[in-house]
Amino acid sequence: MLKWLIVLFATVFVFGLLQPRLLQLGRLPGDLRFKLRGREYSFPFASVILFSLLAAFIGWLL
Repeated sequence: MLKWLIVLFATVFVFGLLQPRLLQLGRLPGDLRFKLRGREYSFPFASVILFSLLAAFIGWLL
């Protein structure tokens, strides 16, 4: 349990550091973004899968 908490915090920390760079890359093909009544909605399905795999890999390394 403690190992997964460390992985979670490490992933959130790394994502926080890399977020400005990731926003410059744009969105992945599986990310959905649309406007409805003047508001923009984003559903980053591909990004979530990618970061989940990254977190699992980091957990495997620990």
